[in-house]
Amino acid sequence: MLQYLGHQDTAKEKARSRQSDGESQYSLKRKSLSQSTNLPKLDTLAQELAAIQQTGSKRIALLGSRHVPITHQKLIEMMSYALVLEGNRLVTSGATGTNAAAIKGATRADPNLLTVILPQSLERQPTESRKQLEQVLHLVENPHNEELSLAEASAVCNREIVSRCQQLICFAFHDSHTLLQTCKEAEEQRKLVTLFYFD
Repeated sequence: MLQYLGHQDTAKEKARSRQSDGESQYSLKRKSLSQSTNLPKLDTLAQELAAIQQTGSKRIALLGSRHVPITHQKLIEMMSYALVLEGNRLVTSGATGTNAAAIKGATRADPNLLTVILPQSLERQPTESRKQLEQVLHLVENPHNEELSLAEASAVCNREIVSRCQQLICFAFHDSHTLLQTCKEAEEQRKLVTLFYFD
């Protein structure tokens, strides 16, 4: 990485040299391109490389929208199944859609490696989710958040989930404000974030 960044500095110097020699059009284009390209920070690249090279099990959070087509739910279920099968610990929340698919896949692979953190108490969860959640071995309830709105409780819950993970995988729409804010907060904490958009 250091060599690559150094190579770019050399290229810029050459571009300035060409400009002084009369090749102004080429040099200006080169300069404009370099200014418009936002290179990732060196520590971010190092962190992502380390995550890719890590061969041991990881703590992975998988979160996403409730409104997910059945075909996408199957893909998410397969992903969580594969992640847990490799020995990773999966953390998610309780809801229909993405999280329910993640729970289903992880439970099939190894229920001991799944942790589900609820934004409120189990009793406050939708009826269609409750039966599945009752089968989860490691279930964390947050009844003290019941005075909050579901959106507020979900945001608090997502922060707790992110604090427990090394990597976040998120499935969202471009207007999924709570989820996108969670991704932003995870990045600020130097977590590895993979974000998929349904739209």
